[in-house]
Amino acid sequence: MSGAPGVGAAPSVSAAPPASGAMNAETAGRLVEEVLDRLADSGDRAACEAAEELVRVLMEFYGAGLARAVELVGRHPDATARDTLAALLGDELVAGLLVLHGLHPDDVRRRIDRALDGLPHPVETVGFDAATGVLRLRLTGSAGCGCAGTREGIEQAARDTVACFAPEVTAVELQEAAREPALLQIGAGPPHAVGGGRSPATAP
Repeated sequence: MSGAPGVGAAPSVSAAPPASGAMNAETAGRLVEEVLDRLADSGDRAACEAAEELVRVLMEFYGAGLARAVELVGRHPDATARDTLAALLGDELVAGLLVLHGLHPDDVRRRIDRALDGLPHPVETVGFDAATGVLRLRLTGSAGCGCAGTREGIEQAARDTVACFAPEVTAVELQEAAREPALLQIGAGPPHAVGGGRSPATAP
């Protein structure tokens, strides 16, 4: 048949969304089943297994996010709506889900600040280049010996922390802490300076 896909062509696995545009658990489950059935009918066992694994991973991810949200909300049932929202926005897993779907109310710089609040290193933001995705940080205190291994460890920790809150950040550059100017030590003069410059032995 002229309309049949050629050998090796990927099968069509698209499923039509509900006409009303509404999505619920039943509709989503049906659409997923349709996609998996089409893959199974294609005879491509590897693709079918990969799709099933993808569905499983996503289900675990979203399930963990929902469980965390329920835990945070139930942890302080008498908390104000503002405090509850702050707890949700400050949680790495929940914030990651909100950012993924464009639902996080904070801009990228505020989300970066939220992430760095939980970093166990004294750093401050020097600047973020939205065009390149580079986040520049500066040490604000002692972080060990200052060797390359320490710097790389802090940079990696910052990347890991920021990843969920601000995926716009693609690289982290760490600068050394600004050096404080040396203080001039002012002490008492030498003993022979007392009494007009004469030592006690020569005084009359």
